[in-house]
Amino acid sequence: MLIAGFPAGAWGTNCYLVAPAAGEECVIIDPGHQAAQGVEETLKKHRLKPVAVVLTHGHLDHVASVVPVCGAHDVPAWIHPADRYMMSDPEKALGRSIGMPLMGELTVGEPDDVHELTDGAKLALAGLELTVSHAPGHTKGSVTFAMPEAADIPPVFFSGDLLFAGSIGRTDLPGGDMDEMLESLARVCLPLDDSTVVLSGHGPQTTIGRERATNPYLREVAAGPGSMNAPRRGM
Repeated sequence: MLIAGFPAGAWGTNCYLVAPAAGEECVIIDPGHQAAQGVEETLKKHRLKPVAVVLTHGHLDHVASVVPVCGAHDVPAWIHPADRYMMSDPEKALGRSIGMPLMGELTVGEPDDVHELTDGAKLALAGLELTVSHAPGHTKGSVTFAMPEAADIPPVFFSGDLLFAGSIGRTDLPGGDMDEMLESLARVCLPLDDSTVVLSGHGPQTTIGRERATNPYLREVAAGPGSMNAPRRGM
């Protein structure tokens, strides 16, 4: 299994390329702000051929490069229908100006081929199986992607902006909801095995076991209702 990731753009959003091995087909997860060059460099380095782009949610820092990446390789993008509008109207998704001088030139809109994700779907792409879980809280259409244990790796969980190392995604932007976030953490994250590697939308990798033991939000939902005062990350 090959998983190559890099932080991109103004928010350091993690973009991942996943393949059974070098020299094979791959899936691209969350090509965000200024990610296109990094995608091309990673494809060349590992001799990969993309077959799809899959998106954990519609915020600009996760989708800003989806049009050029999909266009360059003639591949579809997958996104939850509740977040699809964000690709064409990123300012509405943020509830404020995105700050064009900071962002630079952007290609706003949808790629030519868009597929919609559903809760519980199993995507068979590039020889991989990604299980989709709808996980609202950060946005209405946030999803995660889980991959089963393989011969050479433990289970892998692409958490988007649901779960970070030591924190969770923010809930104060349009579509965010703290109650939904806590429900998603309990329903989607708590059942995962402690060995599961968490690759999130921002920051370093972690494991479910580490977060179960140390993340104040995951500890709280495991224990039941309580106060949520720890800081949140992500755009």
